[in-house]
Amino acid sequence: MQIVVDPTGCQGYAQCVFLAPEVFALHGEEGLLYAPAVPDDQLERVHQAVAACPVQAVLVGEEVAAAAR
Repeated sequence: MQIVVDPTGCQGYAQCVFLAPEVFALHGEEGLLYAPAVPDDQLERVHQAVAACPVQAVLVGEEVAAAAR
C-alpha cells in the first residue's frame, strides 16, 4: 500500500505518529517524515492513523493514485 501526506493540509497534530510510529515520525516540531510504501505488518496501524487525522491529510491506496492525476 502507498501513502501520501498533503503537506499543505497537514497541521502537525501527529495522530499518525502516535498510531503508526514505524511509518510516521516528527522532524522538529512540525515537519512530518513518513515511509510512502507501508510494510504489510503496519497496514492496520496506518488505516487507524488515516482515520484519526483530523484534517484528512493522509491519503492511501487508490486515493494516492487519484491525487496524482
